[in-house]
Amino acid sequence: MAAIPAHAEIVVIGGGIIGCSTAYHLAKLGKKDVVLLERSKLTSGSTWHAAGLVGQLRTSANITQLLQYSVKLYDTLEEETGQATGWKMNGGLRLACNTERLTEIRRQATTAHSFGLDMHLLSPKEAQAMWPVMDVSDVLGAALLPTDGQVNPGDLALALAKGARQYGVRIVEDCPVRAITVREGRMGDRTVTGVDTDQGPITADIVVNCGGQWARRIGAMAGVNVPLVSVQHQYLITEAIAGIPRSLPTLRDPDRLIYFKEEVGGLVMGGYEPNPIPWAVDGPPDHFSFQLLDNNWEHFEPLMEQAIARVPALQSAGIKQLINGPESFTPDGNWMIGEAPELNGFFVGAGFNAFGIASAGGAGRALAEWIVGGEPPMDLWPVDIRRFGARERSTRWVRARTLEAYAKHYTPAFPHEEYRSGRPSRLSPLYSQLKAAGACFGEKLGWERANWFAPEGVEPTDSYTYNRQNWFPHVGAEHRACREAAALFDQSSFAKFMLTGRDAARALDWICANHVTRAPGTLTYTQMLNARGGIECDLTIARLAEDAFYIVTGTGFATHDHDWIRRNIPAGCDATLTDVTSAYAVLSLMGPNARAVLAPLCEAEDGNAESPVSNAILPFMRWKNVTIAGVPLRLQRVTYVGELGWELHVSTEFAATLFAAIVASGAAHGLRLAGYRAIESLRLEKGYRAWGSDIGPDHTPLEAGLSWAVKLKSGIDFIGRAALEAQRTRPLKKRLGCFVVDDPDVILLGRETIFRDGKQAGWLTSAGWGYTIGANIGYGYVRDGEGVSDAMLADGRYELEVAGVRVPCSVHRRALVDPDNVRVKG
Repeated sequence: MAAIPAHAEIVVIGGGIIGCSTAYHLAKLGKKDVVLLERSKLTSGSTWHAAGLVGQLRTSANITQLLQYSVKLYDTLEEETGQATGWKMNGGLRLACNTERLTEIRRQATTAHSFGLDMHLLSPKEAQAMWPVMDVSDVLGAALLPTDGQVNPGDLALALAKGARQYGVRIVEDCPVRAITVREGRMGDRTVTGVDTDQGPITADIVVNCGGQWARRIGAMAGVNVPLVSVQHQYLITEAIAGIPRSLPTLRDPDRLIYFKEEVGGLVMGGYEPNPIPWAVDGPPDHFSFQLLDNNWEHFEPLMEQAIARVPALQSAGIKQLINGPESFTPDGNWMIGEAPELNGFFVGAGFNAFGIASAGGAGRALAEWIVGGEPPMDLWPVDIRRFGARERSTRWVRARTLEAYAKHYTPAFPHEEYRSGRPSRLSPLYSQLKAAGACFGEKLGWERANWFAPEGVEPTDSYTYNRQNWFPHVGAEHRACREAAALFDQSSFAKFMLTGRDAARALDWICANHVTRAPGTLTYTQMLNARGGIECDLTIARLAEDAFYIVTGTGFATHDHDWIRRNIPAGCDATLTDVTSAYAVLSLMGPNARAVLAPLCEAEDGNAESPVSNAILPFMRWKNVTIAGVPLRLQRVTYVGELGWELHVSTEFAATLFAAIVASGAAHGLRLAGYRAIESLRLEKGYRAWGSDIGPDHTPLEAGLSWAVKLKSGIDFIGRAALEAQRTRPLKKRLGCFVVDDPDVILLGRETIFRDGKQAGWLTSAGWGYTIGANIGYGYVRDGEGVSDAMLADGRYELEVAGVRVPCSVHRRALVDPDNVRVKG
């Protein structure tokens, strides 16, 4: 048994494939003082019984690129380490057996092209030629990714472990971690200091939780939430079957919920049942090692029937083994990596949803680079642990949502689809009123939010399709009301923080790219940047007093943005960050008639006959404490829809009174309740960026057309300033553009490939329909290694590839509606 050291710079917990990959990549980055602790033996958790399919395409460009890196690593790892991996690049085939699925794989092929993968669309006959033992009588089409493949998971993990050892990592098996040691700091700030194990304590600067199914328990030792649960997953292995070539591609048949891979002339077949079975509801046992669960043939039988229908030879094939192995899954089907927001120096890499083998190479590299670099090396938002919030602390809730996500693993990924489990959870104080008014709700970080409103006689329910969905005309009516009259949005789910203290202004000067420390009464739209100049946060800040700032950001970014601000307050600053989201409701009143709706409800200030909603009293990007309908509130003159309007930030207990008064006053002015899908179409027409799609950690304000919101002309230093100053000295390699497709039969969803003069030049980051202009709108970065000038962006013949078909489009650099902000400032 290897002895443990008294101290290590980095301790990695977990000897599955993710822990081994993370340790391997840390060592390759030069971190030699790394110890990997495994409670039992390497691969003994879920790695050893994983099916081993390696697919690359995901809906995120960066996650796809990480999986592409996995493939490149697996292609060379055996030669590098001398340890067999079983890697085979035999391609991956995906079938479509109905028209919606055929549309999906065509769109997936376009996404693949956007992200640099060569995916081919095949006819049923062409697919059968590659997979001769399958019946294609119900197949409408297929897609092939030639660089996908398969691997022996246990051997691959051992190769990574061997490589880690060769680069200096110390691996200790049979060494369970029993506690995480923590140093408590000022104002609840906490930092990891090491681990206690069965073999003694280890002090450490950084601890990495790659504990697989045990990761939630390990996180709980440190007060860190790791939202995952275990689910039973079964697959069978057959004896050799005549006609099965060793080069057979992996096969995914999502309409039948099944997958296949070749193994020693036979087949491995598994799938994702619509009624998954959880495992270890009280947490996995400590001594569960190289173990399987009892076979459940009754539960597996529906999948087996589907498999026989696809591969008739299975009817008579010999069965070697049915494997029932538990694996960890998450509430949204994505894995999680990153530094825990609750604890400095404590990182997580877990919850891989049965594609940890495919993800391991790229995930381990990204996590190692995050640890070494101190911030994410690229935009990792889809898998960032900070996408979760307080709701995910409930294991019961996590399990309910995770089982739904598991059951949807192979269902079509329809646009705008919402989860149903665990709802409602977090309610606006106006939820009942909105529901009574016909709201169809969506959910974001636990909040129920009105997506659209059904008129009388229409059911407020989404009907999913790749074509125009059932809510399309109703959202159009809300959109037009905002442009032509007035619309009222409940945006109480906004995340809201207070930063207070003697040095609050100094802290924000450093963290914010824009100049936010103007006089009290001002509002500032700003980004917060990383060291590379990429956009980490996109938000609005109101200066309330010399030592108090009110920060408003998107609903889903509450954990992420709070964590970013907290971590970047300079040492020694007297500045305290507090989440006040639940204290305030927010009503956004927007449209050309908004002033007429609000003015009669306003109480005039003493000695001032001017209305509080006049331009003279409250111009654009200012705020003021006012009384409306007898309710005290903060009135903020700002918009995300491109119309005259205000956000009304009101104490939660007054929200219902205020809402009723505005609705009553608006009846004479064409006021309509509106939801988030109307906000999306309105902001697309106005050209407002969305964080997580149009802008993010990989995009600088210069590339995104937001240089006007950066204080480069000031003498104030801020995070990312040096990177932007350097970027200004050379041509920009990518620039955000707006693309318009007039054909109403085309549907843009995002990730469509941009072509300029016949050459691939990027992809759309977001897209939708503009009801005012009557056309499809998309935003995306035009990319060129030599630089994208104004002339290049404006000139050229542009096309978009949509579901495999190129359609002409026009490019625009200014807002499609009110480019001079006349309406906004009216």
